Amino acid sequence: MRQLRVGVAILTMGNRPAELAALLDSVASQDLPATRVVVVANGVAPPPLPESVTAVALPENAGVTGGRNAALARLKEFGDVDIVVDLDDDGLLISTDVFSRLVAAFADDPRLGVVSFRIADERNRTQRRHVPRLRASDPMRGGYVTTFLGGGHGLSMPMLDEIGGWPDEFFYAHEETDLAWRALDADWKVLYEPQLVLQHPWTAPTRHAVYHRMIARNRVWLAKRHLPAPLVPTYLAVWTALTLLRSRSLSGLRPWFAGFAEGVRTPCGQRRPMRWRTVWRMTMLGRPPVI
Repeated sequence: MRQLRVGVAILTMGNRPAELAALLDSVASQDLPATRVVVVANGVAPPPLPESVTAVALPENAGVTGGRNAALARLKEFGDVDIVVDLDDDGLLISTDVFSRLVAAFADDPRLGVVSFRIADERNRTQRRHVPRLRASDPMRGGYVTTFLGGGHGLSMPMLDEIGGWPDEFFYAHEETDLAWRALDADWKVLYEPQLVLQHPWTAPTRHAVYHRMIARNRVWLAKRHLPAPLVPTYLAVWTALTLLRSRSLSGLRPWFAGFAEGVRTPCGQRRPMRWRTVWRMTMLGRPPVI
């Protein structure tokens, strides 16, 4: 059987040249070489890159979703990639066997669609928000889940051919959940594998100026795009209540509610509600699509 081939996609805005260089070195150090490495310059001029790396320059910032779709389109043009690995440009592969272990996981299960890496800082700490399940106290417990981490993951190219790529409209926030829900509804599996690690600085999501607006708008869009009609109000009510309980300042709530209203009144792409069988499957995985 032919060995599965890895293509790497990295987005950059040109503001992390040292981190990007270190990440590319860690990619080049893998015991199973990547067939292709693509760096998307998202609204900036491409940085200096090794000859083996393909640069894709976008004239303006297309967000996480647009940038990753540009990388995916370039990898598809090459026609020699079976697994797409997306990595944050300030991340680092600290082990040299990430790609070989990833390929083995996909080779063992042809219905495996997504493998989510563990995100850990330089002290091997994993933030609770980086564990893709409700019971997040033990980040070392792997298994099948209903979403995955954007900073580091592997995607099956056959799965992407079937379900499509990233939701361009989202720009940033919840794009992984949108893709995961589509994958699950098409009977693909999403696996969290904590032994595959992307080292990443300890950060707060609110470092992004648009965080509160995008997180609320895209939450509404998720419900409108994918949930059966009876679950839409429940899902949105639960997340509104959780936001109010967790919020510690009005400065965050104002853009959150503005984003929520934007999500309600604006189009979000084609609506394709998931099957009730998928709702049950997600419930059995520990996260019904109401929270």
